[in-house]
Amino acid sequence: MDLEQQLVKMREDWDARARENAKHYVQTAQTEWSDEEFYASGEQTVGEEIRTDMTNICQGKNPKQMRVLEIGCGAGRVTRALANLFGEVYAVDISEEMIAQAKVGLRNHPNANVFNNNGKDLSILPDLGYDFAFSTIVFQHIPSKEVIETYVKEVSRLLRPGALFKFQVQGYTGCDYNPDDTWVGASYSDEEAKELAERCGFEPRYRHGAGEQYFWLWFFKI
Repeated sequence: MDLEQQLVKMREDWDARARENAKHYVQTAQTEWSDEEFYASGEQTVGEEIRTDMTNICQGKNPKQMRVLEIGCGAGRVTRALANLFGEVYAVDISEEMIAQAKVGLRNHPNANVFNNNGKDLSILPDLGYDFAFSTIVFQHIPSKEVIETYVKEVSRLLRPGALFKFQVQGYTGCDYNPDDTWVGASYSDEEAKELAERCGFEPRYRHGAGEQYFWLWFFKI
């Protein structure tokens, strides 16, 4: 399967998941989510991964004056929490169905902008100079290291110098991923993560969870 075929399959699979049960496939901790529970889980993610890390993320800036981007926004679970914290949010997702649901959930958040992208880069986003980038439970589903690396390079292109890209990848390298599978994605060892950062113009300052499903990376734009 070549890259374009892979992207088509990713889009089709995530559109189907969105139609079936978007909230569950975005956050699999429950099968059925009320809107209140779903968005509260996004606030919990932001509380755990962002509000505890504001020194690295804000670097002295007022969060209300920051412009941030999110890769893989799904139905807007985390996007809405980001919009409650930061001044402007720009988010992308490969699934048109997910984006449609995200727009409904974000209708009262005019500072949140969501885009249906091509699944491999951020060319759809305006080049405004971003102060922070975030992605969680997204790259662990992408079965192509080429796509993941393209995203990282694109974030590097859009971030201001010194800004942080904090994101999570699959760190468990014990199972083989199938390029046809859009649920279990490519994994990274600690050394591979460092090499990825260096190829894409980042300093890999911190890493946590190597060897585990939730392998968090702090890449600072050089």
